[in-house]
Amino acid sequence: MTNKTLANRLTRCPRAQPAVQDDVPLDRFDAALRPLLTRTAALAPYLAGLIIKEADWLVEAVEDPEAAMQEILAAPQALDAATLNGGLRQGKRRVALLSALADLGGVWSLEEVTGALTEYADAAAQAALRVGLAAQIRRGKLPGMSEEDAATGAGMTVLAMGKMGAGELNYSSDIDLICLFDESRYDAEEFHTARTGLIKATRAMAASLSEITAEGYVFRTDLRLRPDPAVTPVCVGLLAAERYYESLGRTWERAAYIKARPCAGDIGVGDAFLRTLRPFVWRRHLDFAAIQDAHDMRLAIREHKGLGGPITLPCHNMKLGRGGIREIEFFTQTRQLIAGGRDPELRLRGTKEGLAVLAKKDWVPQDAADTLAEHYTFHRTVEHRLQMVRDAQTHSLPQSPEGMERIAALMDMDVAQLETELTDRLSEVHEITEGFFTEARGAAPLPDTTHSFDDNVMAAWPSYPALRSDRGAALFERLKPDLLARLGQADKPDEALLAFDGFLSGLPAGVQLFSLLKANPQLADLLINIVSVSPMLAAHLSRNAGVLDAVIGGDFFADWPGQDALVAALSARLAALDDYEMQLDSTRVWAREWHFRIGVHHLRGLIDGAQAGAQYSDLARAVLRALWPVVIAEISRRHGPPPGKGAVIVGMGSLGAGRLTAQSDLDMIVIYDADGVDASVGPRPLQARQYYARLTQAMITAMSAPMAAGRLYEVDMRLRPSGNKGPVATSLESFANYQQHEAWVWEHLALTRAQVIAGPEELADEVEQLRARVVTGGHDTVQVCTDTKDMRARIAAAKSPDGVLDAKIGAGRLQDIELFAQAGALIGGIAARDIPSGLAAACTAGLLDAADEQTLCSAYARLWALQSATRLLSSRPLHGDVLRNATQSFLIEAVATDAQNDTAQDLETQLEQTYMQADQIITAALSRFAQGKTADG
Repeated sequence: MTNKTLANRLTRCPRAQPAVQDDVPLDRFDAALRPLLTRTAALAPYLAGLIIKEADWLVEAVEDPEAAMQEILAAPQALDAATLNGGLRQGKRRVALLSALADLGGVWSLEEVTGALTEYADAAAQAALRVGLAAQIRRGKLPGMSEEDAATGAGMTVLAMGKMGAGELNYSSDIDLICLFDESRYDAEEFHTARTGLIKATRAMAASLSEITAEGYVFRTDLRLRPDPAVTPVCVGLLAAERYYESLGRTWERAAYIKARPCAGDIGVGDAFLRTLRPFVWRRHLDFAAIQDAHDMRLAIREHKGLGGPITLPCHNMKLGRGGIREIEFFTQTRQLIAGGRDPELRLRGTKEGLAVLAKKDWVPQDAADTLAEHYTFHRTVEHRLQMVRDAQTHSLPQSPEGMERIAALMDMDVAQLETELTDRLSEVHEITEGFFTEARGAAPLPDTTHSFDDNVMAAWPSYPALRSDRGAALFERLKPDLLARLGQADKPDEALLAFDGFLSGLPAGVQLFSLLKANPQLADLLINIVSVSPMLAAHLSRNAGVLDAVIGGDFFADWPGQDALVAALSARLAALDDYEMQLDSTRVWAREWHFRIGVHHLRGLIDGAQAGAQYSDLARAVLRALWPVVIAEISRRHGPPPGKGAVIVGMGSLGAGRLTAQSDLDMIVIYDADGVDASVGPRPLQARQYYARLTQAMITAMSAPMAAGRLYEVDMRLRPSGNKGPVATSLESFANYQQHEAWVWEHLALTRAQVIAGPEELADEVEQLRARVVTGGHDTVQVCTDTKDMRARIAAAKSPDGVLDAKIGAGRLQDIELFAQAGALIGGIAARDIPSGLAAACTAGLLDAADEQTLCSAYARLWALQSATRLLSSRPLHGDVLRNATQSFLIEAVATDAQNDTAQDLETQLEQTYMQADQIITAALSRFAQGKTADG
């Protein structure tokens, strides 16, 4: 027990020891505690009065301060209308005295002191609200409510804002509260009566807390942070508040809600309201425009308070002055606003906690976060000493030497030491935070260029949508010299300018993007690289500039996480959303960012075409795997769970083979097994066949429908049995019967690349076993070669290549090699899906010799690299003679031609040779076997 006493845990004590008032009862306390009491009483008249008034209680409380604090917090629960005002004021005196002594004696940390003050504010607000509501309920002013409802808010909730919300109250802090009520708790005809009663209860609560009586006050209470306080009552309806923030909410209100939490009344209602405000507070994209808003707020406060001058200690405001508490808070909250929409871990209320996680996430340098956290503790400690002298709501340092001596003594420091620390700490805080709010720190110097651009191109810029707003135009003017300097470093600056002009003209709005570039100049090089090389990626970026968030918002350049990690991440994201449309939109935003990342990695040469193909496939499969159960849940809500064993999505073509491009659509089919169950069981039952057709159509819509966030993928279901004439979902029994007895050879060729992507594991295994039986079940070589030869002829008649750079369509090109490899897989009876395995099987079966196999494998690798690159560059056919220099260079490097100094013409010559060789090998092999000959024959 003795270790719990305040006396046994002292680590410091105020320095000065002048004469103390005779009526301070020092003899009643442990001798070890008397110096603390003596010096505290001498230096702080407010605390001296509390020691005298609460001596009887304090003698017991110092034996176990934590237990005494718990008793203080519990006491308001028993207060009623007659005892409320006196009881709350007594509790406030006691918590102020106990926390002051524990603070001055070094027994409690800053967080424990502010936590104790905040917890008492919560308890006091709850008690005052309960009593205020009970009075209205007794008068019949809250229809339908009983006195028991007063304890849980009667539909009303109180949000703690500012320092109270963050658990950071100071000694003489006022408390900022927002009072809201749930309109749905009251019938329409009783609404106005209830609203009036709740307003009266709110006013009674505020009066109980803030009115000064003979026993003092509890907390000065400010209700002006509510929506539009000039015209709204002190208690506002939830729906009205929501509408206000959605339409009129400002950046300072977003910042205020970082610290908001329900502290009294119906806590559940408060939590639900804060969840509805998440899109308002935490923007989906990195919100660098908030930096300027916060900077404007800081300047406005300085001007209003007259605090814009240099740091001089006499009368310096520790909260609002230069280098003060508010600058640290703004620094932290603004960074949280920028990135908190993407990263929920940044949504912390406490200032020091926020700094710590910002440093952990690399949003703030670790040394800057540590320094600011240390200064924050010191600043708040000084603030407490200023306020505990006379319980004054002050943040200003004393003007007189005597006043500064008093504060130094309370800090257990001499005056010179205190003044030196104050000057150094205030200056360092100002330096760190001012650098953040003015210009990006550590920005790269402007490239040196003397290139003269065409003024006629730039003359049109002010008319573009992104530059029509005053703010967008002003931001761009500050960026323009840097952007032009970087464009001037391109191999062909005028081409780069035209490419940038095309990007800028398609940008619908510019404030967020320009703010992002202003705060992160290194992104300008990436932007110029993209618009110079890839028209398609540039067009995508102009429509979805928010994807740049991902570049600086996390591990954009880290190793590829893999399909399973992607599924886990997207599934977690979707699980946090209740609304189906929000889940679909969120999937689109998430997939778009990962899609952009793959493209940038490919463009920058961090991955090659084959790796990009695998990653695009991982992404598409992750979307299908995570979204399939979400769509099933939505259908199940209306029609019941899937009847029988469920359904699987089978990827066909490039999706099944695990190799997609930047523009691939998804070939897939849906196979279900009702397992003898005729219909679903739910609110609106459906026959099994109709159920799975409805489910499949819902999945197609979920993937391909244009929504607020765009579309995910185009879906192609034509490879299902009977093509477009067949049902969109096929039963396992029908699928097996069709493949084993009715399918054409071309359909078995397609099956060589099929793979189950999503769905129940048991059914997936059955489908894969069926596929393996069909593919490896033995196919006549002559029949397969004859049919494949006929298919080549039909494809050639229907489609012709669109130039030399068309890697896909035409003899000896990708589709041709893939078709031949699939024929090899059927003839060889192998279940592997990749093209090299199919070519190896063709060699084993005697269709090819080893040299021809290697030639086709090399051709396929080169053509896939070309296809992957061209699909990244443009949605239209490319022709080498009109390509930009930067685009040509990327293509040549991506295809990895033999000569280091190849030109676009060299590339085209080599491609024509590749097509010719592959065509000759495939034609010869199929022709020989279609006539029944062997490779040796």
